[in-house]
Amino acid sequence: MKKDLEEVFVDDGSDVSRKTILGRIRNYFLAGVLVTAPIAITLSVVWGFLKFLDRKITPLIPELINPNTYLPVDVPGLGLIIALIFFTLTGWLTRNFFGRLLVRISENIVNHVPVINTIYGAIKQIFETVMASKSDAFKEVVMFEYPRKGIWVMGFVTGSTKGEVQELTKNDTVNIFLPTTPNPTSGFLLFIPKKDLIYMKMSVEEGIKMIVSGGIITPTLEDKD
Repeated sequence: MKKDLEEVFVDDGSDVSRKTILGRIRNYFLAGVLVTAPIAITLSVVWGFLKFLDRKITPLIPELINPNTYLPVDVPGLGLIIALIFFTLTGWLTRNFFGRLLVRISENIVNHVPVINTIYGAIKQIFETVMASKSDAFKEVVMFEYPRKGIWVMGFVTGSTKGEVQELTKNDTVNIFLPTTPNPTSGFLLFIPKKDLIYMKMSVEEGIKMIVSGGIITPTLEDKD
């Protein structure tokens, strides 16, 4: 092994030796990019998100209780901490009688405002469906033939089809979200017979990674055993 390495890195002036060294340097460079780029991008996104929250939320804190007023430097992530405390307290307040009463009064007012009531109702229903602990939304990955026989795509189960859509179909139908690549937040809602679906072993996170990467990141069956 040592002899092979010496042969690789000893430049005898030949074209083969120079090509081998350049190939190794290229591989080292690509390996360095592969290791550092995801870390750098992740840190950049997280830092940008924290700074965004700090810019929007920190100015709302009274100077008397704002730690940045007394410290020589601004506290990074203060906006995120305040947001977490705010949402937690709001959730706690809505669990008691007066909180639920206030929510019902507010919703009653919103429901009587044209246009706004439609937007509010749709957004509320989406959040309740996705965040409900008993919801089966986005818990399973499936494959099915689309847009024609012989071509396979991957989608996510968002629930069992109910209401008029199910009544108008002859088969037991499932709601499937078919995302686009590389932006999985856009896509199509399909109503597909359950018998035409192939349920996969991969997790939703692995499915999203595969879609975003355009198939570059592909989990193997060995990972599930």
